[in-house]
Amino acid sequence: MNNWLLRDVRVVNEGTTTAADVLVRGGFIERVATEGIGNAKSAQEVDAKGKHLLSGAIDDQVHFREPGLTYKDDIAHGSAAAVAGGITTFMEMPNTVPQTLTQELLTLKYAMGAASSVANYSFYMGASNNNMDEVLRTDPKTVCGLKAFLGSSTGDMLVDNPETLDRLFKEAHMLLAVHAEDEPTIRRNMAEAKARFGDNIPIEQHPLIRSEEACWLSSSNAVELAKQHGTRLHVLHISTARELELFEPGPLEGKRITAEACVHHLWFTDADYAAKGTLIKWNPAVKRAEDRDAIRQAVKDGRIDVVATDHAPHTAAEKANPYTSCPSGGPLVQHALPAMLELMHQGAFSLEEVVEKMCHAPARMFQVKDRGFIREGHHADLVLVDLDAPWTVTKQNLLYKCGWSPFEGQKFRSRILRTWVNGQLVYLDGKVDSTVRGMRATFDR
Repeated sequence: MNNWLLRDVRVVNEGTTTAADVLVRGGFIERVATEGIGNAKSAQEVDAKGKHLLSGAIDDQVHFREPGLTYKDDIAHGSAAAVAGGITTFMEMPNTVPQTLTQELLTLKYAMGAASSVANYSFYMGASNNNMDEVLRTDPKTVCGLKAFLGSSTGDMLVDNPETLDRLFKEAHMLLAVHAEDEPTIRRNMAEAKARFGDNIPIEQHPLIRSEEACWLSSSNAVELAKQHGTRLHVLHISTARELELFEPGPLEGKRITAEACVHHLWFTDADYAAKGTLIKWNPAVKRAEDRDAIRQAVKDGRIDVVATDHAPHTAAEKANPYTSCPSGGPLVQHALPAMLELMHQGAFSLEEVVEKMCHAPARMFQVKDRGFIREGHHADLVLVDLDAPWTVTKQNLLYKCGWSPFEGQKFRSRILRTWVNGQLVYLDGKVDSTVRGMRATFDR
């Protein structure tokens, strides 16, 4: 059923929280009525008094590992965990096997999304040193963006040829998202760590190897290129206080250069390596408490424009490897919104700020058509939340294919009760309806 009437719910939308009835019909939001709605023919009613209704979150950075790496994750499992976590639209990265470096391979990924995703989906077109003509054929109305790795987190997708970089920034005709870490700096730091520790490098060295300097050199170079060419640049997963100097505070509107923070950089610090070990090995690395706190403040003042996950699972066996052979990344889509709501309870953010950075701002930034807000006429991507229903993350309630989470044992005070995708109830009380299919996101560009 795509027709629903949510009665007396607290609607969190565009900076305000207001009691209203919300009517969903045919997959769209038909009415948001503070004065209430009478009988709604053929609509299933939900008594939502005391609960909060959010627009579904839009995650601008996930790695669902399909095709080629589906022993780690796949679109079906990743999207199911996402909707359980209140994420109704995802944008997936090109470092699969094969890497998404041609229009033909991009088309194949969209077919995979259509076949198995319970959430709405979009896929980035990847850039390399050798595929600029393919990159420039990308349709900005049907593809979320272009992606360039400026550090070799993903093998041979590193874009480091100066002429290619200059052309990419000059001719990019849509949003260009970048992973910014300076490869020569990382290699030098790794060589020094191996000289000191041999094959037994402690995980605590990770933020020193993938250092503040590596992040700064690459991010500042990307921002300089973007300013030179007028590029619409989006710098992913900011991890240091120093990088925040590169971005302007204030509202998103009119910005040509924007930045993302990921939940793990807002939650963990280098003090957590002692307990979590390689489970919190990410690129860029989790760094100092001072960096985490500065990034939190930047979320509030607008230097950070969106909050995302960088969901990037590996198997438990892979993550148990020694530092030098342990891959970076971890699963996050099921717990990102609950973690941000927990930070709200702790006083780091308001509820309206969480919704702005995870729902509204990604929609504005990527110019997503008719999503990201609770507005009449928009697609009914909705999340019903109880802000006072404590629960604990356990292996038994994980939906990740990889079967583990860095949040295991964490108690969250807020619980996601229901998630709708295009008006279809896809998640209810811990269960995902695997028969639901999301839609390809489109863009007003």
